[in-house]
Amino acid sequence: LWDLLQNVEKFDHAASDITATVRDLTTVKTAAGRARAWVRLALMQKKLADYLKILVDNKDLIAEFYEPEALICSEEGVLLTGLLVSLNIVDCNLCLKEEDLDNQEGVIDLSYYLRRKEDIGRDDNNEVVEEKDINTVIDQKNYIEEMNRNLAANVTNLQARIESLTNTNALMREDLAINKKKIGTLQHENNSLNMEVEKQLNMANLSRVMKSEVEKYNDLDPKKENEIEDKLSDEKIAKSELEKELHLEIQMKAEMEMAMKLLEKDVHEKQDTIISLRSQLEDIKSINLEMYTKLAECEKSLTYKSDIIQKLEMKTVAMADTLQQLDQKFVDTEKSFSGSKTQNADLRSRVVESESKIVE
Repeated sequence: LWDLLQNVEKFDHAASDITATVRDLTTVKTAAGRARAWVRLALMQKKLADYLKILVDNKDLIAEFYEPEALICSEEGVLLTGLLVSLNIVDCNLCLKEEDLDNQEGVIDLSYYLRRKEDIGRDDNNEVVEEKDINTVIDQKNYIEEMNRNLAANVTNLQARIESLTNTNALMREDLAINKKKIGTLQHENNSLNMEVEKQLNMANLSRVMKSEVEKYNDLDPKKENEIEDKLSDEKIAKSELEKELHLEIQMKAEMEMAMKLLEKDVHEKQDTIISLRSQLEDIKSINLEMYTKLAECEKSLTYKSDIIQKLEMKTVAMADTLQQLDQKFVDTEKSFSGSKTQNADLRSRVVESESKIVE
């Protein structure tokens, strides 16, 4: 694969930069690792779809590395490039020096973006909603919307291909009908030419008989002999021309039969392609419907979480008001307590004075 990717820079000069960067990497030793690094740099450059389209368009180049029945060598390779265009909206910033690109990387876990149906819509008033859960739901919603847009683009592309194939099929059927009519007319002309050839053969036989008779009476009438010889030469010329026309008609008939067989074969292939495309369209529609249901469930979960957040905000505001009221009561209590302390001190001083007076 690395040998194939190095050929992209011959068709697009923008690929020469990333190819040179991959060659200069000291942490990558194998060809597979360099191919992985090249793909990551193409993602950061947002031109992976363009580079793959170059490979798909150059069938002779990829024929050395892929089997004829491979996906990239078939008509579906164009759809693959169309799907990769959606990656251009993602800003990729990948580190190549610290990763082990020579070994096969593990499978990417997408379970964080998909949730179970039974986890959505639970009525738990004591559930604590965190900002991380909201971000997860939003990421899930964005992921499903992106998948939905890609599926919609695939549906439109398949519909356009089906329409073009149906139009081509209709045109080929019209050509087939026209060719059948032409073959019928050619067969009719062939039969007429055969009849004319038979007539000319009969005339030639008659001319031979007449020539033999003329030879018998050659000495009697030389002028008639010359006339008969001229007629005989004319008949021979006409016979040779008819034989040439007959030969040409036979060749044209054989060519038309071969063209009819090729057209019928092409029509059957187009019909099989249309059937397969329709089945793919139905599958994509079902996947699109599932994505719509998941999107609705995510929106429902998001509204549920937002309602809980609003309720918690209202409770927070009420608790803040209560705390403010308690602070005010505490201040008032401290003031009353300090006033009671002063009154108590005055009363004690008075009691002391009264006791001193009584002692005196």
